[in-house]
Amino acid sequence: MITNDTISPELARHILQRVGESGQPPEQGIAHLNVGNDSYLRILEAEYLTRLARNPLGSSFKLVQGYYGGGKTHFLYCVRDLAWRHGLLTAIVNLSPRECPYDDAVKIYGAVAAALSAPPVSEPSAPTRGLTDVLRDLVDDRRAALGEARAREWIQKTAARVAVESHSFRKAAAGFMEACLEGDAARQAVLEPWLLGEPVPATDTRPLGVYECLEPSTGFRMLRSLCQAVAGYGLAGTVMLFDEVDRNLSLTSRKMHAVGDNLRQVIDLCGQARLPATLFLYAVPPEFLRNVVPEYPALEQRLRSPVPLSERSPQAAVIDLERLDLEPVALLTAIGQRLLRIFAAATSWTPDAAAEEQNCALLAETMAAHTFEVSHRRLFVKTYVDFLHQQQRGKPRTLDAAQANAIVQGGYLALGTLADEFADA
Repeated sequence: MITNDTISPELARHILQRVGESGQPPEQGIAHLNVGNDSYLRILEAEYLTRLARNPLGSSFKLVQGYYGGGKTHFLYCVRDLAWRHGLLTAIVNLSPRECPYDDAVKIYGAVAAALSAPPVSEPSAPTRGLTDVLRDLVDDRRAALGEARAREWIQKTAARVAVESHSFRKAAAGFMEACLEGDAARQAVLEPWLLGEPVPATDTRPLGVYECLEPSTGFRMLRSLCQAVAGYGLAGTVMLFDEVDRNLSLTSRKMHAVGDNLRQVIDLCGQARLPATLFLYAVPPEFLRNVVPEYPALEQRLRSPVPLSERSPQAAVIDLERLDLEPVALLTAIGQRLLRIFAAATSWTPDAAAEEQNCALLAETMAAHTFEVSHRRLFVKTYVDFLHQQQRGKPRTLDAAQANAIVQGGYLALGTLADEFADA
């Protein structure tokens, strides 16, 4: 049934625009739309997210597997939303062979530093985004709570002495915060791009005590230093969410080996003081686990488990999004019910609830019956949002089986992917 949780028209319009245009999860408000993966989210919240701030050794790694269009990105956004509720910093990084491959430590660090986000003050306000803006907010908070003199003392005695692997990172972060406190724009202009992983001449950073350059041999050490600094500054912790948006399986064997080795290192570091208060999620298609992982025995031994993550096995390393709480028809129906509520809030439309829930159930059943691909979830969302627009702007109708079939078929035609199963319809 449609939930009674309040949702503002502004947030509802944001969700509707995002899912209606591209079928992608909204930047904020995803909890209003989410169904089907609640058991996984409950486990992550109870076993991991609530413990990060209290237990610096509570770091963990989870591999999320699901087909393209099967909800991996959606799930990562749900985890980010939960992490924000617990005051954790988050970073969603889209991996692709060209733009940001996981074997390129320099690009990975830069992507994380740019995407690092603090929890938004409220929905739908934008979160603070980027490592340097997070540090600016931290300085402002310390100044408001302690006064300027004691805030400077905190920077000099705590931030400048925090235990991190890279002395240059510690020096750059503390120096940047001190420059923010003092309004020193010139020093900020040197240290900010360095902290964000952008190239800065060594002649500019050395006078500030920053001697290292970001390069392949130092990239992952900088990433660990970032996590160590977040914990050392007294912040709640960090959740890093890596999403393979392109098929990294096309990488060369050498690059795939580097990806596997980097993942193994992350898994080994979890639970150690070198990687405090951090949760890593890495989302891949199932063929990664079937075809790639077996090529790297050290990684396979760490990921293999008799069962995927579940309430009876909450420490398992793999979250399998092909095993959800709801069967396909029930899942699509529940998504549709959420969309109906969001659409009504966004457009101030008062639908005939009984008729629209009947329409939703019929469209969900029709969609599930005519495709065996999990990507039908995205097609269903787009098709159903378009149908609701028709219902609102025209004369509302109660669908029959033939009309529902025509609507679903029209969705495939619009995408240029008419399925063979409609040939006999």
